[in-house]
Amino acid sequence: MATLIPENFETVAPSEADAVLARESSRLLATHKLGRTSVRIRLMDEGDAVSVPASAVRLFLQLLAEMSQGHSVTLIPTQAELTTQQAADLLNVSRPYVAKLLDDGKIPSRRVGKYRRVRFDDLMAFKRKDDEAREKVLDQLTAEAQDLGMGY
Repeated sequence: MATLIPENFETVAPSEADAVLARESSRLLATHKLGRTSVRIRLMDEGDAVSVPASAVRLFLQLLAEMSQGHSVTLIPTQAELTTQQAADLLNVSRPYVAKLLDDGKIPSRRVGKYRRVRFDDLMAFKRKDDEAREKVLDQLTAEAQDLGMGY
């Protein structure tokens, strides 16, 4: 069953102190080999040790790397379903534009009552394809500008 992302899904915007701590933590964690299937982490406050999948620790390292650069971070499961407004927010476009993309079949969706839902992985596949098309057009424009000696 797909997960619906709640409207109040948390995005973490690191403070400067958080960014510094994330930088130090990621540097320390990155020195350890994570090729195993699990990693034991000891919680200093309680002294308990917990086993965590190594893949989760690698994901945590990526999260820390983003936070260390001051970037906001949101964790979204790939099978999660988004509202059209959430999809629009992620693409940085209007909700009516997303509705048109759905109507045109450019992004798969399903109906839940009168509402439409978009899977996160489908939205990201569309975004990758759209970004690649934009990059190709920019490369063509750059090549034309250079051929015409426009100084770009």
